[in-house]
Amino acid sequence: MNHNIKVREVLSFIYEVLKPYKLNIIIMILVAITWAINLSLSPYILKKIIDSISSPETSDIFASVGYLAIAYFMLGIVLNIVFRSYDYFVSLKMIPNLRKDIALKGFSLLLKQNYTYYQNNFAGSLTNKIKDITSAIPEITQIIFDHFFSNGLALIIAIATLWNVNAIFALGMTSWAMIVIIGSTLLAGKLSMLSDTWSEYGSRVTGKLSDSFANILSVHLFARSEKEAAILEDACLKATKAEQRFQWHFFWIWLVYGLSFALIQGINLYFLIKLKQEHKVTVGDFIVVMSINAYIGDCLWVLAKEFNKFAGLWGKITQSLRTIQVIPEISDKENATILNVTQGKIVFDNIKFHYKDTDPLFQNKSVTILPGQKIGLVGYSGSGKSSFVNLILRLFDITEGRILIDDQDIRDVTQESLRSSIAMIPQDPALFHRSLEENIAYGLLKSTKREIIEASKRAHAHEFITKLPEGYESLVGERGVKISGGQRQRIAIARAILKNAPILILDEATSQLDSVTESYIQDSLWELMQGKTSLVIAHRLSTLLHMDRILVFDQGKITEDGTHEQLLAKRGLYKTLWDSQVGGFLPDNKEQ
Repeated sequence: MNHNIKVREVLSFIYEVLKPYKLNIIIMILVAITWAINLSLSPYILKKIIDSISSPETSDIFASVGYLAIAYFMLGIVLNIVFRSYDYFVSLKMIPNLRKDIALKGFSLLLKQNYTYYQNNFAGSLTNKIKDITSAIPEITQIIFDHFFSNGLALIIAIATLWNVNAIFALGMTSWAMIVIIGSTLLAGKLSMLSDTWSEYGSRVTGKLSDSFANILSVHLFARSEKEAAILEDACLKATKAEQRFQWHFFWIWLVYGLSFALIQGINLYFLIKLKQEHKVTVGDFIVVMSINAYIGDCLWVLAKEFNKFAGLWGKITQSLRTIQVIPEISDKENATILNVTQGKIVFDNIKFHYKDTDPLFQNKSVTILPGQKIGLVGYSGSGKSSFVNLILRLFDITEGRILIDDQDIRDVTQESLRSSIAMIPQDPALFHRSLEENIAYGLLKSTKREIIEASKRAHAHEFITKLPEGYESLVGERGVKISGGQRQRIAIARAILKNAPILILDEATSQLDSVTESYIQDSLWELMQGKTSLVIAHRLSTLLHMDRILVFDQGKITEDGTHEQLLAKRGLYKTLWDSQVGGFLPDNKEQ
């Protein structure tokens, strides 16, 4: 599912999210320039003051260094104003909003992904990738301008200042700086790759945690705590080794850097003493050379540390965007239109379909469902019933043929308009960790409280909701775990009642209800089906007695088509299924 992402794709994404903040970026650049100039300017002013004070020709010290002292004082005030401007325009105004924009953009990209994408990625891992780019892009932006640009510019100005003292110091510092910079650049690719690997394993750890927590009931029921801990330990071990490989490279980089800086400072001190003996440098030159060298050393030390962080952040961004920016397998055409359902006629026109790396499921299938028909879908598990309705919803794309709704090819219309025209009640509905009212209103966002309560009553959910301490404001927990399966199903039915779409799909919509509640719900569902094209998947065949047609599926083929009475009379697969029911349900396969 992941794809190799190029550097320009990462830069393009960063540019897009930074584009609204041009003024803030300019402020960052101006602050960096001011800081870089001051790094050499302050020591240079001190040099001038010290040289004037130590000169035997100076009789009035205040008159001699007064303007320099004022300049030094004013420089401190200017710097304070500049840095506070940075705090306001960048830390306060830019960074929080930038994080918001990145999160929304990443979330928007993920929402465009198809159903199969989420089948192949951990929800926790995807959440972690959004979190990574939300924190990493603002941080890497600050590193580029606040450290790379500012320290790089400071290095150039400092070397020019040293040249003004003596070319020896400028050449020595330039040589050392170039060795450090070139070495860091040559290692950039390796470090980025190591960071990418570390980030990938880190996301897997998050995904494993999320998977275990999402299935915590199975963990407890099967007493598999040790098993889950072992799986997590294995993932953590791989992440730990990846991090150690990354940090080991920086251990040697910093060791070489520290020793080489001590060496260059020793050489500078030697030449300063030698030139002072020859009266070629002043006491002020001592101050400016040693302090600027210390500043340059600090700059390069910061650059090395920030380069470590930069490589790590770049790896996180690359690894996250590699997943987030995957081109959806199913996407709207550029000129896709809005689906207009006036009747609800559905046509499968000679379609072919198979899941990836599997044998064909449907071959040259053609079937027409007339407007307003109530169609039952039956067959053994895996016979193609769910795939049939998933193709109508365009959760998967057919390989050949056409699926038409009111003579409109569903590949020519927007996916949003297609799914807005279909209400689906799944076998195991998952709810948001929000209030019951919000979950029901998801079917119709502009619904009133009265409409929500009316839909709940028709779905026979109002009774249990009003018994809860918080009523309709009760939170249901992640995926609705705080309420029973039957209660979740009733909420899903209420949501579909509110949506009131022209096409209705029921996938075992009453399978988790008790018999009494089911009889009530059946009446509500039957009322909901009136005037709609309805497809009902059911293992309990007694729920399909009043369908207009029943389609019998067997290994991807519709082997029988007719009413309940007609199919019983044919004495085919449907008759076999009917006779083999135990307690009103179908067996899972032919052997049963």
